[in-house]
Amino acid sequence: MILEILAFIIGLVYGYVKPGKEKRWELLKKGVVYGIILGLILGFIGLLIGGLVLSVATAIGTVIKMIVLTIIFIVGTFFGDLLETVVK
Repeated sequence: MILEILAFIIGLVYGYVKPGKEKRWELLKKGVVYGIILGLILGFIGLLIGGLVLSVATAIGTVIKMIVLTIIFIVGTFFGDLLETVVK
């Protein structure tokens, strides 16, 4: 729960500080790519430590978690943009 709140707050600050509208589709694509890369790295580490089942579970879980965190970050940027237009 703490990572989700942190992702939202960082997205809120990012949306507020960066002028103009954010390209949310680009943010989503970057988040998915980073999630896949991190999933592969952690999956490989899981393969070395615990075998194939741990490797696959770790990789899939990491990719899903990164996609969820990216979506929460994007929602935060939306509210940051909204806050930017209201305050300025």
